[in-house]
Amino acid sequence: MEGIINLHHDLMFFICIVAIFVSWMLLRTSWHFNFFKNNFFSNTAHGTIIEIIWTITPAIILLFIAVPSFSLLYAMDEIISPAITIKTLGHQWYWSYEYSDYLNVLNECISYDSYIIPEEDLKKGQFRLLEVDNRMVVPINTHIRLIVSAADVLHSWAVPSLGIKCDAIPGRLNQTSIFIKREGVYYGQCSEICGINHGFMPIVVEATNIKNYINWISIKFNE
Repeated sequence: MEGIINLHHDLMFFICIVAIFVSWMLLRTSWHFNFFKNNFFSNTAHGTIIEIIWTITPAIILLFIAVPSFSLLYAMDEIISPAITIKTLGHQWYWSYEYSDYLNVLNECISYDSYIIPEEDLKKGQFRLLEVDNRMVVPINTHIRLIVSAADVLHSWAVPSLGIKCDAIPGRLNQTSIFIKREGVYYGQCSEICGINHGFMPIVVEATNIKNYINWISIKFNE
């Protein structure tokens, strides 16, 4: 996520300069070359030099934008020795999570479903269409690998505030990585049209410290 934010900040400066320059050229052309100020037609029918300039210059600018963008895309696909692997499965219309790194005495892992909380059951301070009954809990400052798939149709597991969007495709496993530095609750939603209740399968990620995370694991095993 930090790489996305830094790239956005770096590019926004140059994008603003280009936008201001183009707007200034359009306004200047409209002001000085309108019909009321100059009603004589120009004899110039073709400008090779100017066309070369306004073709090559944007191409060079786009090249400078593309190089760091491709580097960031490649870096985002790298999985750095994950400490935890979480499997998430998209259904019509809810998510299920599995923490296969932890096993109890019966050799069973932690797995649960995450459904949207109906509007009539919301508590004060909760967000409409964004709250779930079982959040995905993760520790901060930990490399986490997320394996995403679907049980029925196409879904997409997306949490914009974490810079994550991973397609959930039936019969295929996609993976992405998470590294959260700050405790908090992060909201997302399915970002692929998946049926009539597509807008009713939110995602809630709760990032907490390692002590609370271990306590949560213990509680899940005792359920």
